[in-house]
Amino acid sequence: MEDLLQVGAIATTHGVQGEVKVFPMTDDVNRFKKLKKVFLDIGEEYKELEILQVKFFKKMVILKFKGIDNINDIEKYRGKGLFVTREQAVKCEKDEYFIADLIGIEVRTEEGELLGEMKDVLLTGANDVYLVEIAKDSPYVDRVPGKKRELLLPAVHECIRRVDMEERVMHIHLMPGLVEDST
Repeated sequence: MEDLLQVGAIATTHGVQGEVKVFPMTDDVNRFKKLKKVFLDIGEEYKELEILQVKFFKKMVILKFKGIDNINDIEKYRGKGLFVTREQAVKCEKDEYFIADLIGIEVRTEEGELLGEMKDVLLTGANDVYLVEIAKDSPYVDRVPGKKRELLLPAVHECIRRVDMEERVMHIHLMPGLVEDST
């Protein structure tokens, strides 16, 4: 599991005093009000930044960091991710998981047949959608339409039956229409 979890990404600068507009990657943007520090991904390492001020504008968060007082100090970090430690993260409710923890998890049917590996989580608004790459040795490899052999699974209880984070396995019910009928 990841030690750092992404809460946002620097979209652009805001003004000339070193503030940045951040695209939030969290369910609750108000969580930024409670954060004292974040870790900025600068490539080979992470730079710890202390948050001095939090404002909101439309769907963006505007942050001011200690020691960054002009546009030139922050401009080079445009597009970079902002992370928090697992201890700083909002606690998940029952049947809720961090996206970073779901990526790479093995996906199997209720019967235990290998389907593939979780590659991405798409946030659609109504419900999340899981992008599963079908394994080459899966019995479903030829039953998934398209050349990429990817399957989109709705993240709803009717489809996602059980997630075992210790074993890193998700068991799913293949709802009608998700794969082609083999008969």
